[in-house]
Amino acid sequence: MAERVDLTDPDDPRLEDYVHLRDVQLRTRLEQDRQVYIAEGEKVVRRALEAGHAPASFLMAPRWVESLSDVLAEHDVPCFVLDEKQIEQVTGFHVHRGALASVRRPAAADPDAVLRGARRVVVLEDLMDHTNVGAAFRAAAGLGFDVVLLSPRCADPFYRRAIKVAMGAVFTLPHARVGDWYATPGLLRSHGFTTYALTLADDSVGLDTVPTDVERLAVVFGSEGHGLTDHWQRSSDVRVTIPMASGIDSLNVASSVAVTCWHLRPTRL
Repeated sequence: MAERVDLTDPDDPRLEDYVHLRDVQLRTRLEQDRQVYIAEGEKVVRRALEAGHAPASFLMAPRWVESLSDVLAEHDVPCFVLDEKQIEQVTGFHVHRGALASVRRPAAADPDAVLRGARRVVVLEDLMDHTNVGAAFRAAAGLGFDVVLLSPRCADPFYRRAIKVAMGAVFTLPHARVGDWYATPGLLRSHGFTTYALTLADDSVGLDTVPTDVERLAVVFGSEGHGLTDHWQRSSDVRVTIPMASGIDSLNVASSVAVTCWHLRPTRL
């Protein structure tokens, strides 16, 4: 059972995992050093732990202790309790959902291993915005895709904002960050995937013309500003665009992931 620890000092060093949650650079460094991530809100905390991830501690306002009593009963870690104003001093913003957990990061997955047995893959190249990464995970999971691959420069899917937008999909959808990004098209090809690059290239075909009965396919999305690199556009089997009304070039990347995954969703849905 978690040990309740009532605190009055928001500068208590035991709260280090929870400081300045809106400072992306500080959080990235701290969470990587300590190998934790922050789950925010009762629903997300529950989903993280149901996925088998181990908490390092909890931080919550008094009114949430009873609501999460069943969770606290299962984990022998500290539960730090402060009033909501003090939590705001620690985190740097008002935590509307009142409950946080510092959760130990799972071991990084091997890209080759997660591709075995997969049939539908989303590939994200250099998406820097955590909201977009979270939305991509939510769409991929909701529409029956099996795996997400991330480039080395992609935003962290375990960052608090990404987790929140994904509604916890990052806990259950297998994903891997690929170190040798240049070789990734070849990796997908070696596993039998046909790759579809979302791009405005002149030779792109409309998404509505792409067959949906391909056995193994991977759809590739580029960064918010510049789109896919030339390497991925050249290396992919098919270049695809989403047909748009006159005067509009494209959707934002999160919407593009959702539309594309819906069109290419597995027939079992």
